[in-house]
This record gives sequence, structure tokens and C-alpha cells, in this order.
Amino acid sequence: MLTVLGFAMIATFLVLIMMKKMSPIAALVLIPALFCVFVGQGAQLGDYVLEGVGKLAPTAAMLMFAIVYFGVMIDVGLFDPIVRGILRFCKADPVRVVVGTALLAAIVSLDGDGSTTFMITVSAMYPLYKRLGMSLVVMTGVAATANGVMNTLPWGGPTARAATALKLDAADVFVPMIPALGAGLLFVFVLAYVLGRRERKRIGYLTLDEVLVTEPEAETVLVKAGAGAGGGPDAGAGKAVGGSGGAAGLPEGPDAVPGGGFQGLDPDRPTLRPRLYWFNAGLTVALLSAMILELLPIPVLFLIGAALALTVNYPQMADQKARIAAHADNVLNVAGMVFAAAVFTGVLTGTGMVKHMADWLVGAIPEGMGPHMALVTGVLSLPLTYFMSNDGFYFGVLPVLAEAGAAHGVSPLEIARASLVGQALHMSSPLVPAVYVLVGMAKVEFGDHTKFTVKWAALTSLVVLAAGILFGII
Repeated sequence: MLTVLGFAMIATFLVLIMMKKMSPIAALVLIPALFCVFVGQGAQLGDYVLEGVGKLAPTAAMLMFAIVYFGVMIDVGLFDPIVRGILRFCKADPVRVVVGTALLAAIVSLDGDGSTTFMITVSAMYPLYKRLGMSLVVMTGVAATANGVMNTLPWGGPTARAATALKLDAADVFVPMIPALGAGLLFVFVLAYVLGRRERKRIGYLTLDEVLVTEPEAETVLVKAGAGAGGGPDAGAGKAVGGSGGAAGLPEGPDAVPGGGFQGLDPDRPTLRPRLYWFNAGLTVALLSAMILELLPIPVLFLIGAALALTVNYPQMADQKARIAAHADNVLNVAGMVFAAAVFTGVLTGTGMVKHMADWLVGAIPEGMGPHMALVTGVLSLPLTYFMSNDGFYFGVLPVLAEAGAAHGVSPLEIARASLVGQALHMSSPLVPAVYVLVGMAKVEFGDHTKFTVKWAALTSLVVLAAGILFGII
């Protein structure tokens, strides 16, 4: 009974948000509350929610201060050289724009944090997509899929969880998977090229001069660092999208620059701190290094980093308040979504739905598939990491799969590597807080993003699985 209700709850949630009958935050709260009553545990709803909130509170804190920190780094110009290089490569060709989106997302994903990746990628690429009239779900889909593949880095989370759950060394799990993950990343670039060709066929191959001449009255494409993550209608012609004023952000429309480049980040915005560039670069490297070395919990590192970044770059109290206000919409929306997701995960876990669903799936595996448990794990990782949190999958389901595999002589290392396959799809899961940063800043409906991205992300995961089998890794 709990198994059926668990799948029904997830299906109801996905259908309602994809049909745009409910907002994600409302669906994350109301649907699990209703199903908690259905299973006869309504009296325990408060306990389940508080337990879920307690578990996700560090994630919410990490995202809140990560948004402030990296928002300030965007404000002060730390990422301008990378963005300018990508935009010079993109020009006004839709194919280059989409490939550039994948490249930028993959590079920034090296920090292991999805919210950072999406903030920087959207801030850089959104003006170009808007000005060229390109599909924004292409941008969100490519960015999420590229980040999903890169999320398997040892400091990204899934690899460490798999290694911890099965008592293995993270390097032994990750390093042999590099060729398969490389194949997955290569497929993302191929996918970006194909989607770019489709966009070029739809809108044509424009030069920047044509764009600027033919669309003089088009909506300006300012995406402030800290633009609201909650969506809302875009501003009308001549107004900035995502907040009032332009002090904090990106340019109000593309500008021609010497050499025919595209100005994605305003080089004259008053928030720049060029004299502090190397301080900010050093602080960011130190912060990421401390994350990798696990010197302190990640939320604490970002809290300290945000405080230092604000204090050094903006000594005046009024300037600090202005920077925090500029990013407040993102912080509020993402934190709210995380705590709403805590209701969903709290009910799934507290009522026992997750355990029953996992046991049912494991029990449904035919006996003859025992020697192929690595392959089974890889296939199951797609739906399970999409419908469950990484913690639920790696600490709840993976040990059961590993035990079943061990009974048939399958190494726990193979099981652990196979469990990483579904991460390309996982990053678009409604239970991943960072995806709301992505769709919010891009002003894309979550349902539209889901309908577009799921098939491509699932195909990317299957490419990683096939490459792992071909190379003898899995």
C-alpha cells in the first residue's frame, strides 16, 4: 500500500507542476501533506516536516550564502574574463551559443556546487539568448545536463556518498569512471551542437549588426546578479528584467564592442572592483580548496566567505545592504523551495514510502539478473535519483543493491560506479534545490524545463552507462 501511495504521490506532483496546475512550492507542501493523511499518519505530519527541515537546513544555509557570495563575485567582476571569452566564441551563431552554454556550465561546475554554476551560466548567457530570440529551455536543459555529469566529481557529493555508504575510497570509485564520464560530457557537447543547429534553423544565422538593427525596440535583457528566482512576468520594453535599477548587474541590452564582440557583462557597472580582482580570485580559490579538503562544513565556509567578500569589497554599510538586497529575491525563493522540499522528503521518509518503494524495486529484480547487478544499479539510478534525494538513494538503496550484487560475486566498486550514472538526470529533479535557481533566473517554468530536459538528460545517463560497460568499468 505504501509503495503504491509513494509512486502515486510522486506522479501527482509531477503531473500537476508539468501541467502548471500548481506552483512547485505549493505542490511540494500540499501534495505530501494530503498523502500523509491518506496513509493514516496525519497526526505525525508535524514531526515528519520538522525532521525533513532539520536535515535540509544545512543545504538551505549553504545555498543562501553561496548565492550571496557568488552574486558578489559576479558583481565585482571576478568571472568577467571567462564570460567574455565564451561570448567572443559564441558571437551571434545559435550553434556556438548553445555549445558555449555547455562549455561554461562544465567549467564552472568544477567548484562542485550546482547553484553557483547556474547563477554564473544564466547571468552570462541569458542576455544573448533573449536578444537572439533563442529558446530559454535549451539553455536550462543544456546547463543542467552538463552540470549533472560534472556533479560526479568527488567533492560534488554523489561519489562521496557512494564511497561512504559502501565503505570504499572515493578515488577508487571516481578515477576509473573518468572515461565513461568523459563520454557523457562529450555527448552533452554533441547534444548542444544538435540543439544549436535546430535553433539556427528556427531563427536563422544572424550577425550582431542584424540583431542590433532589426530589434531596436526589443525588450532589454538585463539579468541582474541576484535577479529574482521566483519568476514573474518579464519586464516590458525598456525595463530591466529581474529587479530595479542597473547598479548590480548586467547590461541593459547588448552593446557592440570593438572587434564585433557581444557585451554580456557591463564593463562599466559601478559594482566592479578591479583593484581587488586578485584578492577575490584568491578568496574564491581558498574557499573552494577548503571545501575540497573539508576543513569546515560547507555552509560555514560560505557564510564566512560571504562576510569577507562583502566587508572587503564594500566597506560602507550602505553598499553592503545594497548588495544583499540585490540578491535577496534569489535567496528567499531558493530557501523557500528547499524548505518546501523538506516537507516532501520528510513525508516520503517518515511514512516509510521510500523504504517500501526501494524494497519493491529491489525485489522486482529477476533472480537471473544477479550477476548483472552493476548494470541493474546503473539503470535504476536514473529513476531513483530523480524521484529520491541523493541521501535517500545512496544511503538507503545502494547498500541493498550492493548486498544483492555481492551474493552473485559483483564487486561493491562496480556497484558504486554504476550508481553515479543517473546524475545527469538527477540535476533536473524537483528535489534538487539548485534547479530552482536555474529556472528562476532564466524565467523558465519548471514544468517546461522538465518536459524538455528529462529525455535528453536520461539519454546522457544511458550514454555514460553504455561507455562504462564498453570500457569494462561497470
